[in-house]
Amino acid sequence: MIAQKYWKVGDLAGLTGLTIRTLRYYDQIGLLNPSEYSGAGYRLYSEDDIKRLQQILALKELDTSLEEIKRILENDAYNPLDVLLIQIDRLKENIRSEQVLLKELHNVARLMQGNKDLTVENFTKLLSMMRKNHENYYANHQRKLEQTFDKLDDLLSNQKMDKEDTQ
Repeated sequence: MIAQKYWKVGDLAGLTGLTIRTLRYYDQIGLLNPSEYSGAGYRLYSEDDIKRLQQILALKELDTSLEEIKRILENDAYNPLDVLLIQIDRLKENIRSEQVLLKELHNVARLMQGNKDLTVENFTKLLSMMRKNHENYYANHQRKLEQTFDKLDDLLSNQKMDKEDTQ
């Protein structure tokens, strides 16, 4: 028989960067219950629990509420790959936006290194891009949240219908 490895709440907190208090709260609300308890009453988390925690954190990164996360994970039609693909798309968009700002910063740095006078136009362009980048971040963040919720709802609806069709 293969012995299963378990992590105590403190060990899991150390691995994930979450606080013990957060993990206890997740247990209290039924979001992440430990697989076992030790004889002394310590929470013991398995590899499956850690996989579930990864999904919780991925959904949380998409600004999903804990209540919604719980509902999504309890749905039989839930597919973790869908969440990863949404995260990848979001990250690619953030990278594209940051690359535009980086290019302009390099341009200003080249001008400064060449001891060229920076015009008000150079600075206003840079400031405008920085402001736009900041605004775009929040606008994109809001738009992505709405799209994410729409995608998650669509995925869950489609998977539920597929599951009903096969029954």
